[in-house]
Amino acid sequence: MSALPEAEITRRSRIAWGVVLALLVAAPFIGLYPIFVMNALCFAIFACAFNLLLGFTGLLSFGHAAYLGAAAYFTGWLIKSAGFTPELGILAGTLGAGLIGLVVGLIAIRRQGIYFAMITLAMAQMVYFVWLQAPFTGGEDGLQGVPRGKLFGLLPLSNDIVMYFVVLAVFVAVFLGIIRIVHSPYGQVLKAIRENEPRAISLGYDVDRYKLLAFVLSTTLAGLAGSLKTVVLGFATLSDAHWSLSGEVVLMTLLGGMGTFAGPVLGAFTIVGLQNFLADRVGSWVTVIIGVIFVVCVVGFRRGFVGELLAWQRRRGKGG
Repeated sequence: MSALPEAEITRRSRIAWGVVLALLVAAPFIGLYPIFVMNALCFAIFACAFNLLLGFTGLLSFGHAAYLGAAAYFTGWLIKSAGFTPELGILAGTLGAGLIGLVVGLIAIRRQGIYFAMITLAMAQMVYFVWLQAPFTGGEDGLQGVPRGKLFGLLPLSNDIVMYFVVLAVFVAVFLGIIRIVHSPYGQVLKAIRENEPRAISLGYDVDRYKLLAFVLSTTLAGLAGSLKTVVLGFATLSDAHWSLSGEVVLMTLLGGMGTFAGPVLGAFTIVGLQNFLADRVGSWVTVIIGVIFVVCVVGFRRGFVGELLAWQRRRGKGG
């Protein structure tokens, strides 16, 4: 088999992404339910944010749902009770999640491996109980009836099509932003830390500072996903901050392909799609089915769907 040049692989990847973007643009007009696709796009942003931390920095956080949930509650309350416009509510929720991430990061970032993961989980559970007990969150009933309003006083977000393209534009911006971060000199340092942290230290890098910034960026983008999700659905609930959602984003990332750009997006759409498709058919068994799919993926496709595809392309490019 003849070798496939790297330039040709890149060209095909760009074509594939062009097709995906075209499908996303056409989605509301070809019979796909806009609310479902918007929900999946919000989780795709969440998974991309998590992948920035795990896939490109090598830090496993077991508490990322805390930041999505925090932003969801901040945005929902500010829009509903404080009269914020949607853009200000989303901005405030995103920044709030980033500030919580900064506090947690300052505590957790000096630990590694399982210790880092357990600290993030413990802090996330503390945040969860705050939302459970706080009077403005509605407790177990959640924060309901969040109005969409008008974006910048002009775009009526109550129209699902308008709301859809706003979410799609944010997703594209986040996706391109993460690509830019990873390919920047800062992103190359993150990869060096992931591959060999002692060597990065020996080269003079302040790895704790680099990891803290990656953690805050990741939590901020996770908060953006939560803020958008609240505006789209009109409510925020405890499930947005529950530890099980932190497990789901790990599953999305590993299923699609950790350390790839497309993997978390594919993983998010796969999990959200399965949950929506199977929920009315098999009830609570959907969790078992997704678990089986995850086990099969780990055993048969250890790099995830996209990771295995990229590995196959590289082998073919070398003439294998």
